[in-house]
Amino acid sequence: METIDSVCTYCGVGCDIAAHVEDNKILKIFAHPDGVVSQGKLCIKGKYGFDFVDADDRLRIPRIRKSFLEKNPAIKEAVASTLVDLDETWYETDLDAATTACAMKMQETQKNYGRKSICSIGGARTSCESSYLFQKFTRHTLNSPHVDNCARVCHSPSLSGMRVTIGEGAATNPYNDIYNCEFMIVIGSNTTEAHPIISNRIIDVAREHDNLAVFDVREIKLHRFAKYTAIMPHEANLLTLNMLAYVIIDEELYDESFLEERTKDFDDFKEKILNDPYANPDYYKGIEGYEGLAKTIRKVAREYALKKSMIFWGLGITEHIDGSYAVMAMVHLALMTGNIGKPGAGLMPLRGQNNVQGTCDMGMLPYYDPDYQEPKEVGLMTPQLVDEMLEDRVKVVLNIGEDLTHIHPNLNKIDRAFEKLDMIFVQELFMTDIANRADIVVGVKSAYEKTGVYVNAMRRLHLSQPLVKSDLPDDWEVLQMLDNKMGGDYDYASSKEVWEEVQKVAYRRFSGADYHRLEKHRKRGLQWPVHTEDTPILHQLDFRTDDGLGHFKYNQYKLRGMIKEIMEKKLTGYHLSTGRTLAHYNNAAQTSRSEKLMKRYDEDVLLVCEEDAADFTTPTVILRSAYGETTPLTIKITDKVQPKTLFSTFHHAKSKINALFGDARDEVILTAAFKTIKVEVIPV
Repeated sequence: METIDSVCTYCGVGCDIAAHVEDNKILKIFAHPDGVVSQGKLCIKGKYGFDFVDADDRLRIPRIRKSFLEKNPAIKEAVASTLVDLDETWYETDLDAATTACAMKMQETQKNYGRKSICSIGGARTSCESSYLFQKFTRHTLNSPHVDNCARVCHSPSLSGMRVTIGEGAATNPYNDIYNCEFMIVIGSNTTEAHPIISNRIIDVAREHDNLAVFDVREIKLHRFAKYTAIMPHEANLLTLNMLAYVIIDEELYDESFLEERTKDFDDFKEKILNDPYANPDYYKGIEGYEGLAKTIRKVAREYALKKSMIFWGLGITEHIDGSYAVMAMVHLALMTGNIGKPGAGLMPLRGQNNVQGTCDMGMLPYYDPDYQEPKEVGLMTPQLVDEMLEDRVKVVLNIGEDLTHIHPNLNKIDRAFEKLDMIFVQELFMTDIANRADIVVGVKSAYEKTGVYVNAMRRLHLSQPLVKSDLPDDWEVLQMLDNKMGGDYDYASSKEVWEEVQKVAYRRFSGADYHRLEKHRKRGLQWPVHTEDTPILHQLDFRTDDGLGHFKYNQYKLRGMIKEIMEKKLTGYHLSTGRTLAHYNNAAQTSRSEKLMKRYDEDVLLVCEEDAADFTTPTVILRSAYGETTPLTIKITDKVQPKTLFSTFHHAKSKINALFGDARDEVILTAAFKTIKVEVIPV
């Protein structure tokens, strides 16, 4: 038996892991006691969620849809000798034939519909090397600007709001700085469920110092450890954050020297906020059921301003129509009080996927080249690409590891758009929802079977190494075959060679992060930017804006939704919010293959407030909105959600939770407003 060190494949925390391996089989996964990220602990996903590697339904042989070949006789003729009947829908084939078929269709499509008729979406579940090659292949070989990844449905507003204000859309401090801070605000993050290894640190410090404020729309586990427990109405983030700023300004708790030396436009910001009727915390006194927030906000603002403080947030902030503005509002709080650019003070967006930070760093976004440089041509974001599919302008989707027809909103619209495509090409581990709709599907290595760099939520690079050997291709190898068949000249012999190119192209962040150093620091990792040394804390001397200053830009809260209904005494129906549970990861493609995890949570459950129990007389209900409806959901009555609000997870595709959400999205960056929707409840 051997012990192999690598990095966890699940969330953006990016825990260092170790595996006991025998006869090419993972027997156990654990964390070394001295693991810098893990601190020797893993959540249940990291510990038990490795069964997917050997799952019986693992996608190992490429498939081509029979109906696709019937529509494309020239392609069928080219690959005919490789085809083996699988079932009434699929032929099995080999990798050479699958990539030949894809390349032939792409050439035909671009000839008929132009270079922009192909888009590439995904990559945050694979390595930096593969994400880098995905955008390079699309932009350069195919000459299409349309690249995007699942940051579009999670933290794009964090990147957007932070870049406008401080020039860099990433966490400012390492996780262990939690032990150096004197006060913490967690808002819109169910941290114990979604990022448990970070919540361990938060809870440790909160228990010792009683210095935690938690804002959420329902009671979460983290509230047990909070000094300030703040339950908000839906869509109240920007309202609440501007109120915190109002108190700091009104009571003159800001850091004058920091403002003078390191920021601009504060006076204009100050004037606007003091004259905004929504910014005074007293506004909450008129919102029935939430009056206590007027007092709580003042107390939290005072502690935050006068202590070395950190703010943590998740998708409860970003998945709203004012997500980018709410992120800017949090940056404003840090700038006003000097709570940035120093140990124990900073901003921590809790990123979702294992490599969503790295995939954005690699330029898998329509408006950024690698290293956040300006591309020669800006492409479209995923929601815009869906509209282009409906208009017959985008005809082919290339997809790596993003279950597009499960995780995106407005599923009925998505269904219509994807049905119009001429080809969907998917690189996956399993026959996920999107893979089942694809025309060509290629099975690839998982994170536990390959070498590659992953960047976690605090900019820390970890070099993974295979825990087990696999003869499946890596994502970048499939892309290299496609490139060669489209007339390109990619000739990388290993992921290391791809990474060496990344170091040159994205040198501002990665020039000093070669494989040798990353191997040497496998348990510790290195935080970008990495040159001669790495950079645990950003913005110590300057912000990464053009002028080096932090920028204030006020955005006023707009009255709408649940708060408007309460104010007008018209609160009817139910407002639903969604989120994760500890046992599963997003579309559950990996975690659902683990018996231990499925035993804990094998369906999406609907949480209903005790006060509303009389409305729910059947064991299951269907939720319906203007855009679609769910399948029947099991009800759980609880005291953890507020009256007239509901909560559900979204892990299981069969539930169709995301059919409820329409095109409401962040005004700046089009991230879907997944965190609130008005629903009708239909008994089953």
